[in-house]
Amino acid sequence: MFAFAYLLCYNVGIMDTQKRIIVWVSVILVVGITIFAIWNVATSPAETPSRNNQGLLMEQVNNTDWTKGSKNPKVTLVEYGDFQCPACGAYYPVVEKVLEEYKDRLSFTYRHFPLPQHKNALNASYAAEAAGKQGKFWEMYTMIFEHQSDWSEETNAGKTFEGYAKSLNLDMIQFATDVNSSTTKDSVAHDKETGLSAGVNSTPSFYLNGKRMQNPRGYEELKALIEYALIHG
Repeated sequence: MFAFAYLLCYNVGIMDTQKRIIVWVSVILVVGITIFAIWNVATSPAETPSRNNQGLLMEQVNNTDWTKGSKNPKVTLVEYGDFQCPACGAYYPVVEKVLEEYKDRLSFTYRHFPLPQHKNALNASYAAEAAGKQGKFWEMYTMIFEHQSDWSEETNAGKTFEGYAKSLNLDMIQFATDVNSSTTKDSVAHDKETGLSAGVNSTPSFYLNGKRMQNPRGYEELKALIEYALIHG
């Protein structure tokens, strides 16, 4: 900026007095604005993130969550997931494998984060919640993920979820009531709100011991992250 002002000064010798005055006023204004901007940046407080988080889980795991694994874990893994999301489907067996290996030291919590572009994701979440009211959340979770390709593009996926409920020997009258209940819908909405407050904008989003982590590239990488957390917390 100061080099630009110097060039302006350098070229004013061929101008008449009036033009010189205009140019000098312009230079002074430019330099003054530049100095003010530098001072303002230097004295302003650090910018506050638009979301109230620093890559941290905003709502800690509690007894309203769907959690499995160790009852006294040394490491906690939380996923914000979408049942119709192909990436979530790909991570499903990876998570199951680490849970089996670290079942005495690791707990896993699943929170709903159905994305609007996935037309059947919300109903899948409702089906899992309804099954959970009869003690079969994780069984429904498993069926939904393992058969993801069967129902993802169906026009009436609810019928498929009813079939899964029957295979789990659920009370179908209660299941139908719970799928459509405000309690079920509020639970799913609450999960998504906690994700939004933590800055989640894609699925899956994982938190290890309450801290957001980059999605691992496979089982070995996730295992290494868990091992590190077991040692360093």
